[in-house]
Amino acid sequence: MIPLEILALTLPLLGAVLPWLLRRQHTLRNGCTVLLSMALLATVIQLLPAALQGESSTEDNSVVLGSIAPGLDFMLEVDALGLIFALVASSLWILNSIYSVGYMYRLYGADFEGQERYWSCFALAILAAMGIAFSGNLLTLFLFYELMTFSTWPLITHHRSAASKRSGRIYLFILVGSSTLLLLTAIVWTWVLTGTVRFEAGGILADSASPTQISLLILLFFFGTAKTAIFPFHQWLPNAMVAPTPVSALLHAVAVVKAGVFTVLKLSTMVIGPAAMQASWGAEVVAWFAAGTILLTSVIALSKPELKARLAYSTIGQLNYIVLGAAVAFPAALQGGALHIAMHAYGKITLFFAAGAIYVVSQKTRVDQLDGIGRRMPWTMTAFFIGTISTLGLPPMGGTWSKWLLCVGMIEAHQWAFLGTLLISTLLGLGYLLPIPIRAFFAKENAAAAVKGYEDHGEAPWACRIPLIISALACLVLFFWPGIYAQLAAMVEGSAP
Repeated sequence: MIPLEILALTLPLLGAVLPWLLRRQHTLRNGCTVLLSMALLATVIQLLPAALQGESSTEDNSVVLGSIAPGLDFMLEVDALGLIFALVASSLWILNSIYSVGYMYRLYGADFEGQERYWSCFALAILAAMGIAFSGNLLTLFLFYELMTFSTWPLITHHRSAASKRSGRIYLFILVGSSTLLLLTAIVWTWVLTGTVRFEAGGILADSASPTQISLLILLFFFGTAKTAIFPFHQWLPNAMVAPTPVSALLHAVAVVKAGVFTVLKLSTMVIGPAAMQASWGAEVVAWFAAGTILLTSVIALSKPELKARLAYSTIGQLNYIVLGAAVAFPAALQGGALHIAMHAYGKITLFFAAGAIYVVSQKTRVDQLDGIGRRMPWTMTAFFIGTISTLGLPPMGGTWSKWLLCVGMIEAHQWAFLGTLLISTLLGLGYLLPIPIRAFFAKENAAAAVKGYEDHGEAPWACRIPLIISALACLVLFFWPGIYAQLAAMVEGSAP
């Protein structure tokens, strides 16, 4: 019988091959993609019972894919944190696949240029997400981390315009440069110090490295993981907004940025260790950079007139909530960071789905063009409102719980400045997000803001609307029943008191 971890990699690999085999059979290809995404979610769900019973992976039940040297294996194993990421990526792949059909077909037709590359790279990104989620050591994680970068680059440059090519160069320069110069250096140094790159509860460095070495490794690890968009490695993310909206959703909610914050949580809990993090000046430096990133990007978002740009800077700030939790490394902070992977994903994908739905039918991209649009697009703007409240961490939406735990973690650590950072950023978020749905419903529509040929529009196609309605409902449901995600977050190594 095929191990479920292997099956979780095989299904998206099939999804990457199918677009080339079914290049003229669009309906069949789309149906197979959705079915594969559903099968992937079912596979991940089958891994839950053992994890919820506390049966973490060991040397005996991990899956070894190969070895390049003693202590350097390509290895898969399952733990609570990995299942959070895998559940998010697999469930949202379903919604994003359906949404992509409605969005891309409406704008470019069923036979749009580069469709094989588009669908194939999308599936490869999900494959990379599964590989990262189930990595059993740093070597395996690094391999899939790089696959994530290279599989999403063709999606960012999909339009082949000068702007998209420039964004693609920035994307590769920052992400590949940081990972090869900083992250890989940290992995090799860790192996030299400890003789292993395996993940272990409580970390592997405390008994093998001096406090100064640990602090330097923390800086290399955290700044080498630039998918978190921590300052000064954040510019790749707003530049990537030239991509089609489903790709933006993949970047911001499903896979890419979540790979970054998952990685730093994994490093904090199972490589460096919470105790070493709490005692390290390197972690303090990272925490201050994360806090500065949160406030800086919140202020920048206030000034951005383009809707997707505003959402991009919002994402940077939200990601660094998780980085801050990983750096502080107290139990509630780690638990809140793990839970925020899921809660932010559902809220932010709802916002991007709504932004894409608006563009599909109206060609509007600026915030000042959206006055009164809620009366034409009530489903879309109601979903946008729900996504806004959840992203800001306000009740009654799922984001409330992760924000609450992060705040409790700052109190546990007596980090009052960081607690203030979280609260101030919430107020700034109210300023740059909440006016959008309010004015959409209550402001008078500006006829001059209409794009020629799109004046008399209504809602987006149902293939766009259904995914955003489902993701919005998920934000609401996760407030009352955080369920599996909350249980898994409570089990993240080092987060339990």
